[in-house]
Amino acid sequence: MRRCGILALFAVLPAMADTTAVLAFWNTSIQQPNLDWIGVSIAETIRESLGTRGLLTLDRDEMQDAFERLGLRGQTALSDASVLKIGDTVDAEQVIFGTFEFTPDNDPSKGAGAHGSLKITARILDRRKMRLGPQFSESGALEDLATLQAHLAWRALAVLAPDLAPPESEFRSVRTPIRLDAEENYVRGLLARDPAQKEQLFLNAAHLDARFGDPCYQLGQIHYKRKEYREAAEWLEKISAEDTHYREAQFLLGLALYQTGDFAGAQKDFQIIAAVVPLDEVWNNLGAAESRLNLPQAVAHFRKAAQGDPADPLYQFNLGYALWKSGDFIAASENLRNVLSHDSEDTMATLLLGRCLQKQGYHAATDARLSALERLKTDYEERAYWQLKAMLSKKAQ
Repeated sequence: MRRCGILALFAVLPAMADTTAVLAFWNTSIQQPNLDWIGVSIAETIRESLGTRGLLTLDRDEMQDAFERLGLRGQTALSDASVLKIGDTVDAEQVIFGTFEFTPDNDPSKGAGAHGSLKITARILDRRKMRLGPQFSESGALEDLATLQAHLAWRALAVLAPDLAPPESEFRSVRTPIRLDAEENYVRGLLARDPAQKEQLFLNAAHLDARFGDPCYQLGQIHYKRKEYREAAEWLEKISAEDTHYREAQFLLGLALYQTGDFAGAQKDFQIIAAVVPLDEVWNNLGAAESRLNLPQAVAHFRKAAQGDPADPLYQFNLGYALWKSGDFIAASENLRNVLSHDSEDTMATLLLGRCLQKQGYHAATDARLSALERLKTDYEERAYWQLKAMLSKKAQ
């Protein structure tokens, strides 16, 4: 399934795939405003847990945009009508929302820190059927927040997609339990506006719990945007295959390794993704890494990307470039003309087309300016891929 198919089918298919919005849970604790981060943590856990099981969820930024458009505050309890309005705004079939309440334990023998019990209550609004589901809740010690969240996420999954939920005895597989202080630092990092503070909080979270992949992913993104590719790769390599952001991290890791000159490492990372999510951008970047390694399969992978989205000049350029390097001047000319039909001022495409017309091949020793011209894709659209699959699967039923 390739992106040209995604774009075309999104235009003709109705919105058939169910999408779930998860709101930050509201703090109903008396005089405990500093615990608002818990409500965001609960929502993040549910959202990521549903996503890893194949359900389509809206990300936190999309939800924040919806709140701003409606003039609502994210940490304020909402009426059922407001919840419905949010669902309408983001076009979500289901909306998960709820509250949490913390009761402090004032026993001095437990030392400093937040100790006490936590009660989390959730509900699911089915906007398609205009029905509000029953409440379900979890209670326990604050220190067990990770376990409470995981079980709540399992129960939500069991309601929305019972066939995808693991047995209740295995609910911990929904998410690896993380230290409370690591979770708090991570969520506060998500909420922080100051870049330096955000980075420091993610660093704290990563150092507090080495199993926690989410802050490593965020730190990898921060370093990549700064073009600190080796540092980015070091963080992204810490993310395990069980982590929520594994494939996104692998894609970014492949880009970072490519920029450091580790083309074999980049090839391996893009191959891992292509085996599960065969997106055009993945085939393209895999081909780019293979082209830098002078591997013949680069042409085939560039061709997959170009066939997936023939209108994208970047894919056409890479395929034309690889074909020219291989000596197939006629085929390369066609692709390079496609590039110039989109951008007549692409000087490199013009130069390569001229070389093709003159049947002048590639000589690495003398053509330094024509080396390493492969162009990368930096956007990774896995969510669109799964959404289209869900839509097609539902249509076939």
